Amino acid sequence: MEAEFKEKQKFTQWWLWLFLIGIGIFQVFALSSQLIKGEYFGDKPMSNIVLIIFTIIPFGIIILFWYIKLETEIDKKEIRVKFTPLVKKAFRWEDIKTATVIQYKFVGYGIRLFTSYGTVYNTKGNMGLAIELKSGEKILIGTQRADELTKNIEKHLDQ
Repeated sequence: MEAEFKEKQKFTQWWLWLFLIGIGIFQVFALSSQLIKGEYFGDKPMSNIVLIIFTIIPFGIIILFWYIKLETEIDKKEIRVKFTPLVKKAFRWEDIKTATVIQYKFVGYGIRLFTSYGTVYNTKGNMGLAIELKSGEKILIGTQRADELTKNIEKHLDQ
């Protein structure tokens, strides 16, 4: 079924990328100092193998953040959220008690569990689609297109 609303978001905050890349550069510097120059790095240097592992980890995190995206799709049947590569969920309209676009307080980025908003999927900002299911479960999906999302939700809730 063709989606009536689609939104894709990624982590684009400059400070986040500066932090991640800065850690990666620092680790490469430490690794090159110890392996190439033969100068142990720090007061209590790691073994070469542990230093290699600790250099690979930040680059794995950088790749993960590059790959992560939050996708929201809405059609006549359901609201779908994908937090690639971690979560893929769908909420059928008949299971939804309420769905409202709200401005929320900062809850952090990524997937947040056990918040006052329920499970939160967010990459940036403070606007999101607050869903309450008839079962009582709450979900909040971040959005950068609040006005368009509001119009789409209202259209489906009026049916």
